[in-house]
Amino acid sequence: LQSNGCDPCFAEENTNSEEQAVIKITGKHYLASPNLPDFCGCSPGWSSAFYGAECFDSEVHSYLKNLGKQKPSESQNIDAKKVELEQLLMMETKNYRKTIKFYQKLLQKERRSKGPETKAMLPKLRGQLQEMKSKVQFLELVKKYVQAKQWGVESYVLPTVIHSGKADTMDTAPMDESSLLLYYNTEKHQCNNQNGVRVLQAGTPLGLMAYLYSRNAFLEGYVQQFLYTFRYFCTQEEFLQFLLDRISSTLSSASLDPSTSLTKICNRSFYILQAWIEDCYSVDFATNTDLLGTLKEFISSKVASLNGYGERLLSLLEDASARKSGSADLCSGVDRREEESEEGRKTLHSLCKKLSEDVSRKNFYWKLSKGMGPTAQYQREWLHTGSAVLPKPCCSSFTEESSVSLARADEMGPVLLMECSAQQLCWQLTLLQQEVFNKCHPVHFLNSRALGVKDKCAAVPKAVSAETVSFKVCNLFLSKCIQDQYLLQLLKNADSISTWVAAEIVTCHTTKRQVSLLSKFLLIAKCCYEQRNFATAMQILAGLENLIVRQLPAWKILPAKVAEIMEELKAVEVFLKSDSLCLMEGDRFKTLPTIPSAHVLAMHVQQLETGGFTMTNGAHKWTKLRNIAKVVSQVHAFQENPYTYAPDFKLQSYLRQRITHFKDADISALAADNCANFHQIPAEKHSRKIQDTLRRMKATFQ
Repeated sequence: LQSNGCDPCFAEENTNSEEQAVIKITGKHYLASPNLPDFCGCSPGWSSAFYGAECFDSEVHSYLKNLGKQKPSESQNIDAKKVELEQLLMMETKNYRKTIKFYQKLLQKERRSKGPETKAMLPKLRGQLQEMKSKVQFLELVKKYVQAKQWGVESYVLPTVIHSGKADTMDTAPMDESSLLLYYNTEKHQCNNQNGVRVLQAGTPLGLMAYLYSRNAFLEGYVQQFLYTFRYFCTQEEFLQFLLDRISSTLSSASLDPSTSLTKICNRSFYILQAWIEDCYSVDFATNTDLLGTLKEFISSKVASLNGYGERLLSLLEDASARKSGSADLCSGVDRREEESEEGRKTLHSLCKKLSEDVSRKNFYWKLSKGMGPTAQYQREWLHTGSAVLPKPCCSSFTEESSVSLARADEMGPVLLMECSAQQLCWQLTLLQQEVFNKCHPVHFLNSRALGVKDKCAAVPKAVSAETVSFKVCNLFLSKCIQDQYLLQLLKNADSISTWVAAEIVTCHTTKRQVSLLSKFLLIAKCCYEQRNFATAMQILAGLENLIVRQLPAWKILPAKVAEIMEELKAVEVFLKSDSLCLMEGDRFKTLPTIPSAHVLAMHVQQLETGGFTMTNGAHKWTKLRNIAKVVSQVHAFQENPYTYAPDFKLQSYLRQRITHFKDADISALAADNCANFHQIPAEKHSRKIQDTLRRMKATFQ
């Protein structure tokens, strides 16, 4: 079997940087903390888990190979390449921000004067912005590739990784790689043109953890996939102890020779530990105080005194804790640049989003072809007839006006829903949904059967006993593995919105108003899925498909063009359920914001979880785990592109209060109190029927 190694020249270049990783303190050598840029963002990110080895294509390889060369025959060490790459990235990012500011000024000028010259310049500048954005993203990908190549060991050294963490090395039996990991051969691999390259198929828990130290673990996407799925075969405590044992056994001896495997094992341990903290703090450390305490104690007692990197790890933990407690937005893109740069990217996204949205609306191939033209025209009329009835809020805090909104929400009832346009309501509901979605993590969608999540039934367990039984029967994680249950909050929020939609309709006291409200909700749902907010669209659909709502007389007098939207929504639902990666097709998800349906995604993951996770020899199927990681990685992918609508806090406050008011409502009881929900026979017609009956009865006696 041949090695998995890619770019052999990288190993020679990397040696120069490793030789500089030793410092001398008080006459003794200690392992120096790696360079600051190298340890700035260790998490490979969602793209690594989704694309795997294809994340870094041949263009990245050739660009790095030629980076820093004045002549084709010249070569340059990896440190010089890193410096030049940082300079290029800094320069391109700076130009990128300047162009965005210029575009904004030009846009404002065009709105004021509407000159023909300015109008002609804007499309060209938009194209330049897209090119500059692509270039910055490519340079960041090259930088991530450079980081991913560092500190790995060859596959034949992996038994040494396990051996290095043993307390008693004398009694340890020698391990062979074949007893830890199973591979299968492929005909071709992207990194080289050799045949018979090995691809990981299965492994023991110890072997799968050891494979994190493989030279190509980062490049193949294995590290990110492991961080998403390791809870199926080991607990958080076992994984942390594995890393800490490797650090303890190699921290002092690694400084003797930076080119040895011990140095690489020690540095890779730090890389993996930081990547774990950056990517999974909210689901592993924030919910497990004992795990967090063990890590902090280890860093303070054994790492901070020898290695300056220990202080950086403690600072990273504090920052992650502050973000978690402050309910900051979770984002998977690690390797963050300064805030100004991030702000620039968001601005570019909002500027260029309209063009992409127009294209996406024309290419929604799951729409029904029948009657689409008139329906779209009808929707546009509805979207622009509503007036902006709500003034901009004068206070920035939502809590300052919540008490007033609470009183007004019940007084106004559904009046505000009718006065606002479907587009206004779509935008604010999308922002509310985004607030909830940004707090979730890919790991939240794993092992959902243990939480009682099922298809076509109550997603949230109603009774404790049922939940306990379900957990014992369906739990796929190890028994001591702590699982965050945020998915239940997501599904409960979805159920609340569906119930609110149904309640608003059945509480309308006239059929005419019910028709108006049905039309409004259908148009909101249509606007939501066209903006790729599939979560709210499916929640509204669930509310409209409520058994009581579907039997309302108002459906019979609903305009045909609006009624067709219901069929569109059902077609979208079928599309979402057809493929677990349907929203990741093409490049639209990279430029357009997207919010998936939490329940549909959980069902897709459950389908992948069906069947055994282990082979006959006890090895865990990595191919199965890799597919699961690929599906859940889209959560972080969607969170990278937020919606940039202007928030209307008063309208959001009104919507929150109405949803909260009806979240536990009994739709049947509400409908029973309203005569508009029943088919009424007119009084005249009813009396005429009685008279006709009496006349027929009288005729029979004559």
